[in-house]
Amino acid sequence: MKAFLDTSVLVSAFLGDHPHHGPSLDLLARCVPTEAACAVHSLLEVYSVLTRMPGKYRITGDQALLFVGNVREHLSLVALTAEESVTALEQFAAAGVSGGAIHDAHIAACALKSRAKALYTWNIGHFSRLGPQVAPLLRTPL
Repeated sequence: MKAFLDTSVLVSAFLGDHPHHGPSLDLLARCVPTEAACAVHSLLEVYSVLTRMPGKYRITGDQALLFVGNVREHLSLVALTAEESVTALEQFAAAGVSGGAIHDAHIAACALKSRAKALYTWNIGHFSRLGPQVAPLLRTPL
């Protein structure tokens, strides 16, 4: 697996007014499932974000599912088993990860599982704290 896309890239790809829309959409459009992936958890996050956006930006569940379908055309999905999830939780907890950062850690664990060469995110700072296995993979879609 060459590329792994974080939720921040997927949400930006969908939102036309987002400052990172262009580079995110370009990256997603170039991806094919044999070479790129995302965490299954990211699909849940994408759905959550898009269906709770304020005002005119909020979309329906059906619209969000259409976008999720588009993501699935371009990316393979990676999930952790129950045992892998517990192991990752223990490892990241021992490294001092707490609060909402555990969601980023879960996505990073999926990227490591896929043997990604690059983890694309707009949240470099969040992921850079996740240790020496994760930091060298971090890229923005520029």
